[in-house]
Amino acid sequence: MAIKITDECINCGACEPECPNNAIYEGGVQWAISDGTSIKGSFTLMDGSTIDADAKNAPIADDVYYIVPNKCTECQGFHEEPQCASVCPVDCCVPDEAYVETVEELIAKKDKMHLA
Repeated sequence: MAIKITDECINCGACEPECPNNAIYEGGVQWAISDGTSIKGSFTLMDGSTIDADAKNAPIADDVYYIVPNKCTECQGFHEEPQCASVCPVDCCVPDEAYVETVEELIAKKDKMHLA
């Protein structure tokens, strides 16, 4: 399951540099699948739609930091626990019930984003 940032976020920015997938963005900032990953060309999102990996997409949130679910792996394959949640001073990085994935699916996503 991906992690989400709730409205309790105080915009401290502690989470952003901790994400190994570059899945965390400041509110109002556009995102791309290719940001911080090795993905090039077209990429199939979790909903089955396909986008250009370099395409800039509309921010998911404008007022607080946000996590792109299609890039979040809960730090599987990198760390024992989601790093955003471990550094958040207000505990606003929580599981996102809308994006339930198995550990195997999260590892496969990580491997796809970070080709050797």
